[in-house]
Amino acid sequence: MPFFVNLPLSYAHHTPAYVDMFIARGVHPELGMDTTAVQSLPEAWHREMAERFRDAGLTSAIHLPFFDLSPGSMNNGILAATRNTLTRAAELASIYDPVHMVGHPHFNRGEHAPHMARWVERSTQTWETVLDITSGCPSRPRLYLENTHERTPHAILTLLEQLPEERAGFCLDIGHWHAFAHGFRKQDLAEWVDAVSPRLGHLHLHDNDGTDDQHLGLGAGSIPLELLFDSLRRNDVRPSATLEPHDEGAFEMSVSYMQTRPDLQDTIRL
Repeated sequence: MPFFVNLPLSYAHHTPAYVDMFIARGVHPELGMDTTAVQSLPEAWHREMAERFRDAGLTSAIHLPFFDLSPGSMNNGILAATRNTLTRAAELASIYDPVHMVGHPHFNRGEHAPHMARWVERSTQTWETVLDITSGCPSRPRLYLENTHERTPHAILTLLEQLPEERAGFCLDIGHWHAFAHGFRKQDLAEWVDAVSPRLGHLHLHDNDGTDDQHLGLGAGSIPLELLFDSLRRNDVRPSATLEPHDEGAFEMSVSYMQTRPDLQDTIRL
């Protein structure tokens, strides 16, 4: 399958059948290095998981932690706690030799816009540390910074200007655009793709009806998926992609959608 599917490591630990299913079906995992995975799961368990996926011939990616974190915080205590968490997450991520990592910049317009230069400086230092820690991985994973509640891509693109292009890029989360950036109302997806295309390297694909981040199966909501793919082709970009279903029904629907679209092989890469 020429795409990744999200799998939180806390789920993998709690329900090993998920791991068995990914391996049996040849699904490349984007592993959620969530709070439990960072704080509670022993390093030996991570090594065992990494070996299982490698032995199955699957390529792993890592989604770095984001709960309660602020990588560019103006508060020194919060910033230190965030960096400690991301440092440990990057160390554990290195065990998996991921082909890429995804992180949340967590730009809050009300809090950070008045201090934009300082936010960019602090954020840059945080993500440079993550890149330094993982630079020894054979795959030299790229870091993709993902839009969440940002209303426009400007802040993330400004941050990416400070990070090396060969190691850092943009992750466009189509569901977050639709629900959180008011894409459902503004219908400005083409403008987003045009803006991020020079640094676009990865997609997070799921669906919703515009009211919330529902993580439905592809085609179950109202996200204009054909416009997304047409915009990618028009900008001549070919990002990798992760499906982000939050239940088994959404997983099956999204996998089926991708498998019935062989034309996307020229639009999405692994």
